[in-house]
Amino acid sequence: MTNLCCNPLVRSIQEEDGMSVESHVQELRRKHQSLSSAIEAAHRSPGTDDLTIAQMKKEKLRLKEEITRLSH
Repeated sequence: MTNLCCNPLVRSIQEEDGMSVESHVQELRRKHQSLSSAIEAAHRSPGTDDLTIAQMKKEKLRLKEEITRLSH
């Protein structure tokens, strides 16, 4: 794993939140998993419109990109 403490963005996150980068990434992963479950449920629900599903997928991708950025 890359040394996260040397990344200026990571230091900025730590200073702003008072939250460690690792716990921030864990929270992002939790949200990502929650969205995965919500997307699966939406696909099974005939009343969910395609736009809502697309918005959830877009947010899920944004979370994944942020997780990747902070983890490397």
